[in-house]
Amino acid sequence: MSEVVPEERVEDKSVGELVALALSDVSASIKLEMELAKVELKADAKKAAVSSVMFTIAAVMGGIVVILLSISLAYGLIGLGLWRWAAFLSVAVVYVILALVLMLVAKRIIKKIEGAKRTRKSLKGDLSKLRRRGDSDVPELTE
Repeated sequence: MSEVVPEERVEDKSVGELVALALSDVSASIKLEMELAKVELKADAKKAAVSSVMFTIAAVMGGIVVILLSISLAYGLIGLGLWRWAAFLSVAVVYVILALVLMLVAKRIIKKIEGAKRTRKSLKGDLSKLRRRGDSDVPELTE
């Protein structure tokens, strides 16, 4: 490929040489952009990995805190005069009720999921058009 050196003038180059020069510049620019994207993505991937580990540790610690608070609540109920078994059973019943409420809310949310209705409809239409075109020798030109 040809490059413009300081002694040469651009006007002295042929159109083909100028196009080749422009294409090489564009190609080099694209390569540099791709390298920059790789470096940025690699740094972002490291940050995402570290943050996901931190979230996991925080979730485990949160689970331990819930267990400790549950035990504290049960002992608080014991301190109020409730039998030991009844206090722990009461805490368990509270968690069962909470779990049922969360399941009902999740079930309502799942029922609202539409599942890409428009995409399925357009794909079915496209497939039916393709089938119709394949049945006859004359191509269908109407849309």
